Amino acid sequence: MMPMASISCMLLFFLSSLSLQFISSSGYIVEICDNKVGNYTANSRYKANLNTLLSNLTSHTGINYGFYNFSYGQDRDKVYTIGLCRGDQNPDECLKCLNNSRVKLTETCPNQKEAILYDDPCMLRYSNSSIFGVVNTDTDSCLISGTKASEVDQFNKVLGNLMSNLRGTAILGDSRRKYAADNATATNFQTIYAFVQCTPDLSQQDCNNCLDGAISQIPGCCINNTGCRVLQPSCSIRYEVASFYGHTTILDPHSPPSTSPAGESSSTKRIVIAVLVPTVVVFIIVSEYCPSNLLVKIRCPFEVKEEEDEDEEEINIADSLQFNFDTIRVATEDFSDSNKLGQGGFGAVYWGRLTNGQMIAVKRLSRDSGQGDTEFKNEVLLVAKLQHRNLVRLLGFCLEGRERLLVYEFVPNKSLDYFIFDSTKQVHLDWKLRYKIITGTARGLLYLHEDSRLRIIHRDLKASNILLDEEMNPKIADFGMAKLVLVDQTQANTNRIVGTYGYMAPEYAMHGQFSVKSDVFSFGVLVLEIVSGQKNNSFSHGDNIEDLLAFAWRNWKEGTAINIVDPSLNNNARNEIMRCIHIGLLCVQENLAERPTMANIILMLNSYSLSLPIPTEPAFYTNSRTRSLLEMQSWEYDSRETGCAPSEPIIKLVQESENETSVTQLYPR
Repeated sequence: MMPMASISCMLLFFLSSLSLQFISSSGYIVEICDNKVGNYTANSRYKANLNTLLSNLTSHTGINYGFYNFSYGQDRDKVYTIGLCRGDQNPDECLKCLNNSRVKLTETCPNQKEAILYDDPCMLRYSNSSIFGVVNTDTDSCLISGTKASEVDQFNKVLGNLMSNLRGTAILGDSRRKYAADNATATNFQTIYAFVQCTPDLSQQDCNNCLDGAISQIPGCCINNTGCRVLQPSCSIRYEVASFYGHTTILDPHSPPSTSPAGESSSTKRIVIAVLVPTVVVFIIVSEYCPSNLLVKIRCPFEVKEEEDEDEEEINIADSLQFNFDTIRVATEDFSDSNKLGQGGFGAVYWGRLTNGQMIAVKRLSRDSGQGDTEFKNEVLLVAKLQHRNLVRLLGFCLEGRERLLVYEFVPNKSLDYFIFDSTKQVHLDWKLRYKIITGTARGLLYLHEDSRLRIIHRDLKASNILLDEEMNPKIADFGMAKLVLVDQTQANTNRIVGTYGYMAPEYAMHGQFSVKSDVFSFGVLVLEIVSGQKNNSFSHGDNIEDLLAFAWRNWKEGTAINIVDPSLNNNARNEIMRCIHIGLLCVQENLAERPTMANIILMLNSYSLSLPIPTEPAFYTNSRTRSLLEMQSWEYDSRETGCAPSEPIIKLVQESENETSVTQLYPR
């Protein structure tokens, strides 16, 4: 921070739209209140949503990388916010800065729907339109400090090289951080300290473009001074001839090293995937000898007792995620039937409204369901770590006595199966929306498989587990059956198979082998359902009744793939529709090695110049086949309780929910 005596020497430049904004600065604080998009009144819903969003922004203490991007509300009253801290700020410093910023910003901009505040170590921004992943360079602010540089040409050359190197480093960051800081020596042994930073939701190319634009402002606005800041909503840069930043905080890597130091056992590599579980060492030892699901009671050569108290100790989530039971009871009107969204095999789901106005969806697990305990643990331990626009966000949980509650964001537009399998409602899903759902679901799966810190296999991807938000963006839900695997692990086995018939890959359904390619198979079935508007187990066309995979493959072979397409769709996007059918068939190949990865699927969906392999006969395909009652159910098998080694499988039907899904959906009827 500059001495107060130097503030009077500072020049402040505002490029573009100056006449449309009120801008104030105090020291290194810049606040911009944008009047272009309109104002709100003190008693408006927008104001209430803004207060709720900002007051809860820093309650997400599980975020330790200094980037917060959340939204709240619906339609025109929805608010989007981004909080970003400099890469050298620890979580406590970051939260302190953002808390101060939200107070200052709402005081300085009392009724503007869009505003932004730059403080020295952080930036806070909100808007009434989506700002996530969108480059915004409309508002440039330039602050200069220090004195005129000596030997200007040499100073600018060193500065230019330093900025270019920092830009190249920052754009390689991940979705948690795109930041780089370093120094270089100029003339007269003068050291230049600098940093560059993008909001990490930007793509690599967008970050590069934003920083390139900010760096290009230096000659015009910094006037050859030895200190300057260029501030833009999506990125910022700063340099000084005095050190002003600390050591960059270290983030956990997305994936552990593939090799271990000499003498380190393979069990050590597994520790990184067992975060939030106090009994991690027991987990590793048991998983070595007993490949069964740890959360199912098993008998092994040495017994591990899972008493209720020990179970609750495993759920060591931050206090900020834990809700009081009475709070949830009041929000759901004492779990009133009028608030019930659905009933599944493991409990009911209710909608509720917190005292601050926030809508929530609450899954109340059955008290006498052992499976419910498993669902609860899986979802808390896995979903709490996940942050992606195409995944339903877990807000918290509640443990009180025998009550086990999961609190999710409320997703208003129900689930995909509510629309796609109803002949009257599916007309609301034109091809543009269906393609949006396909690509969004693919991005969510790619995050689970490759981009999150943990590799997660969903194991129950289906139309009823794809929820749709107010803009019909897909959100993958229900992680109660998800499995956590090592980042470098390609396949795992289980003695307990759970899921929904028709979506399960053959190697999983018959042998208990699951991998990311199991989810790819489910995704392929889902794509064919979205294109056809028909369920996979009952596809009818004229007098012929076949399952979807058989019907799709027969028509693909005969050159009549257009028969697969939902008649309600027009032919304006025929090539795109045909390409999706092609991708769907590639995903359901019997040999999992022939199925593409989700990364390849994203490329196939986005690049029409990429040639696709020719699919072969899909899994489970026969010219004619019958179905037993078992095949129409969600089901599981488990090894007998006589020991850890698999024996003859026991087939058990899982209690069905009202809409034929294995677990309940978070949507209203």
